[in-house]
Amino acid sequence: MKFTLHFWGLFCCLYALSKNIYARPDTVSVGALFTFNSTIGRAAKIAISAAVNDINKDSSILPGTNLVVEMQDSNCSGFVGIVQALQFMEKDTVAIIGPQSSVIAHVISHVANELQVPMLSFGATDPTLTSLQFPFLVRTTRSDHFQMAAVADLVDYYGWKQVTAIFMDDDYGRNGIASLGDELVKRRAKILFKAAVRPGAKKSEMASVLIRVALMESRVVILHANPDSGLALLSLARNLGMTSSGYVWIATDWLSSFLDSSPRLDSGLLSTMQGFLTLRQHTENTRRKRMLASKWSALVKKDSVDDQFLINSYGFYTYDTVWILAYALDAFFSSGGNISFSNDTKLHEVGAGGLQLNAMTVFDGGRLLLERIHQVNFTGATGPVKFDTDGNLIRPAYDIINIVGSGLRPVGYWSNYSGLSTSSPETLYMKPAKRVRGDQKLHTVIWPGETTVKPRGWVFPNNGIELKIGIPNRASYRQFVSADNNTGTVRGFCIDVFLAAANLLPYPVPFKFIPFGNGSQNPSYPELINSIVTNDFDAVVGDIAIVTNRTRVVDFTQPYVESGLVVLTSVKKQSSSGWAFLQPFTIKMWCVTGLFFLVIGTVVWLLEHRINDDFRGPPVKQVITVFWFSFSTLFFAHREDTRSTLGRFVIIIWLFVVLIIQSSYTASLTSILTVQQLISPITGIDSLIASDEPIGFQVGSFAESYLVNELGVSRYRLKALGSPDEYKQALELGAGNGGVTAIVDERPYVEIFLLQHPKFAVVGSEFTKSGWGFAFPRDSPLAVDLSTSILALSENGDLQRIHDKWLANDAAVSMSQNNELESDRLQVYSFSGLFLICGVACLVTLAIHAGILVHKYCEQQRQVSAEGSSRSSRSSFQAFLSFADRREMDTRIASKDKAAGGDHSVGAASSSSASTAASC
Repeated sequence: MKFTLHFWGLFCCLYALSKNIYARPDTVSVGALFTFNSTIGRAAKIAISAAVNDINKDSSILPGTNLVVEMQDSNCSGFVGIVQALQFMEKDTVAIIGPQSSVIAHVISHVANELQVPMLSFGATDPTLTSLQFPFLVRTTRSDHFQMAAVADLVDYYGWKQVTAIFMDDDYGRNGIASLGDELVKRRAKILFKAAVRPGAKKSEMASVLIRVALMESRVVILHANPDSGLALLSLARNLGMTSSGYVWIATDWLSSFLDSSPRLDSGLLSTMQGFLTLRQHTENTRRKRMLASKWSALVKKDSVDDQFLINSYGFYTYDTVWILAYALDAFFSSGGNISFSNDTKLHEVGAGGLQLNAMTVFDGGRLLLERIHQVNFTGATGPVKFDTDGNLIRPAYDIINIVGSGLRPVGYWSNYSGLSTSSPETLYMKPAKRVRGDQKLHTVIWPGETTVKPRGWVFPNNGIELKIGIPNRASYRQFVSADNNTGTVRGFCIDVFLAAANLLPYPVPFKFIPFGNGSQNPSYPELINSIVTNDFDAVVGDIAIVTNRTRVVDFTQPYVESGLVVLTSVKKQSSSGWAFLQPFTIKMWCVTGLFFLVIGTVVWLLEHRINDDFRGPPVKQVITVFWFSFSTLFFAHREDTRSTLGRFVIIIWLFVVLIIQSSYTASLTSILTVQQLISPITGIDSLIASDEPIGFQVGSFAESYLVNELGVSRYRLKALGSPDEYKQALELGAGNGGVTAIVDERPYVEIFLLQHPKFAVVGSEFTKSGWGFAFPRDSPLAVDLSTSILALSENGDLQRIHDKWLANDAAVSMSQNNELESDRLQVYSFSGLFLICGVACLVTLAIHAGILVHKYCEQQRQVSAEGSSRSSRSSFQAFLSFADRREMDTRIASKDKAAGGDHSVGAASSSSASTAASC
């Protein structure tokens, strides 16, 4: 029995040593610093007590050690919070749960770094509180960096490009909104106006801020505040009519935390935030969460709290924070850590003075405990609890909440893993990550004004400032836009289009037209566009061509006029002559066509000569037959019959080619004889560039830069012209008399010019395709809305009616009638495919015919050799030509005679051959 007792005691000692039980203190005291009477603080106080109680009851964690948390109320005061944190440092505290405030965290984190006391904050969400600068500050909640990414994804999802941010002017507010700005820039959006509210501001100050927000054009408001100031701002916003239809309000998680904590939501309070969106830190439905939620009411009653309140997401994160510290302390003691402190030499060097600085000591095991904190890995009330390499909790996610009626309505989720989704984040973690824009999805949102139609997100600013619209003060072609310097009246086709489009906007647009230029000559359009970049103008309305280099600096509306560069030149009428029938074909085309007629005649003669009597006879007759047969096919009047299969094949293809050529010739000749012909040495932009002659362009037009930069035309060839009269004079003078050969200008101007001067015409086709539009700053929402209005004008016919009012109805008719220059004569290239097919057919048939002929000749020669006949004195080539020239029927008879009569037959065949040759 004694031996058994000794053995059992030894075993207990070894187990105790393995668990370092004897090295563990009986009690570990930690501090907790937060505001008791706050939305987060009320839940945190209950959650800390519940977590400490659960930990001390659990024998598997901190065995033999009792965890004690001393809580201090910072009472919403940064100064008080800092003092209380320093008091914890004097009591040899191994860790601090908190602070709740980001402002206090910024100050105390420097002290924690020096004294190596880990601080686990469940409420400091400032994204600048990073583990790099403050390694001993461990954030056990979500950083606002992720919350602002979620807000930016919401803004991008609904297509808004500008937002207004209202925030508290402290570290929490400023840094959170700065992070939002960075995230919006990544999505090509921006914060249009930052409205800072002083902490502790009076209602009059808040109202002043809201009035400035209401004067801005953005109607998407991001509210990043605390519950007290946030609710006051919302109440004032409702009184100012800023929560009505057309507005979008997105509140950060302060609002959801407040609403989740309220057991009964006041209808009057909810009326100030109908249609709002808010975010809530996502927590998974874990076992610990369900257990804590089920006993929450009892915990609140046990704490002797007068007002009942519910747990919010920060309460769950606070509960997990205590467990994080407990697991870390357990690992700390298990790895041999002990609680000891030493004096800080830096504090001795500073000198205490009246402060008790010497009482603050360095925690010797602080770094080891910090390592153990970062190594924790368990499933808490919020879900998996684990830190990544940046010191943030893994799997950041938020619920997207829509405030409707008397409650909260979830419309989706956001996670750093998959973005916006209607599926819970924990289900998406089991699938491959996918952040494609098309896959982002939310349920339908009911917006302010009880509408499901997505608000536009902006209106024209109602701050009394008119939109400054620059217009080109033209000296020519004033039908498009003109300004009267005496009366200040602005009129023209472009102006009427803009006014009609602006009238279709669902909101008023105050503006004033400001002429650009002196009116005596056309202004520089590149300088006019650059005035938008320099903020001299808010927009430019006029005959503004949409070209590539301009789209790099401004945004254009939908084109309201089609345009493009054309070549205008002098032309003269071409009178018909007795040789007009030669004009449809070029000289090269005539030559190639005639050559093919002869080639076809020759090929058919070769194929038919041995078997067809029509292609035999004296040499002169055969030559005449070749010419007659080939050219008679032009009229399908050939009388000679083709007997060979190869000959018929060639004739079929050639007759098809002749049909096409004949039809094309007839159509071209008809046009020449019936349509008035205008001729010019310039036939288009290519011939103009190659001519090295002077070229005119309109002053201020982009044609100059296009000719120089895109087409490589030398500047010395270009001549600026300012009016239609200068156009006429320069074209009439011509290149030799100080004028120009042609003018390159945009089609709308040329159409107007040709109405007054029909003796000029456009040559060639339009060699650029563009249009005219109204110019606005980059990402201007007004450009998008005006584009929609322009399309509506085009669909209902108003755009055409405005065109008919200012520009003559027959402008396009005149353009089409007067720019019909001499049609390009039919070229060889147009029929190259037909000629190629015909040529290949001739070569193939000749090759087949030659092969057959050689084969027959070789057979004849073998027969002659077998019979022992003497060789002819003629060469083999001459013998082959003689064989090829011989009629095929005579050849067969000669072969039979040879077979029947031996040498006599050979002689007879020779005699027959000679007589045949004589007849040919």
